[in-house]
Amino acid sequence: MKKLLVLLLSAFILGCSKAPVAVQQNPNAVPQPEKSEKMQTVTAHTTENQPAPMANNSSGPATSKWTQGGSPIDTSKFDSAIAAADQSVKSKPNDESAKKALSQAYFERAVALTDARQYASALGDYRRAVKYDPNNEEAKNWIDQIVTIYDSMKKQYPQEGEEPPPLPFKK
Repeated sequence: MKKLLVLLLSAFILGCSKAPVAVQQNPNAVPQPEKSEKMQTVTAHTTENQPAPMANNSSGPATSKWTQGGSPIDTSKFDSAIAAADQSVKSKPNDESAKKALSQAYFERAVALTDARQYASALGDYRRAVKYDPNNEEAKNWIDQIVTIYDSMKKQYPQEGEEPPPLPFKK
């Protein structure tokens, strides 16, 4: 019995001596991904190294200094809502409700473009929404958020009026 106990105790000590040593990690350190995890960085959502958008006509590439990333989406329902609201503002330039309707139409298309990761185009629509409704806090917040993302990537963002059109959608 003594021999069995000594044998088990020595096996236990031998097994424990080969256990990995616990390393004290810095609690503020950024955890490193496992080798099987796929690394994805902020640049995965940038427009760098992507082809320039094509114009909606067959005359060649769009003439914008900004390339557009993201997924093409069908914006036709948003475009027609913007056109109708714009017509209403042109016919009644001092009508605040018409301006708010146009602001809302631009905002809705901007949200759809943001969801499609077309941030440069969405930025233009958020700016237009604020132009027609200066009290649109949600649009202002989105403008700030998109500009902050560009700044964090150390990339220049489109200035007002330089935003590219949405990517063309092919059915």
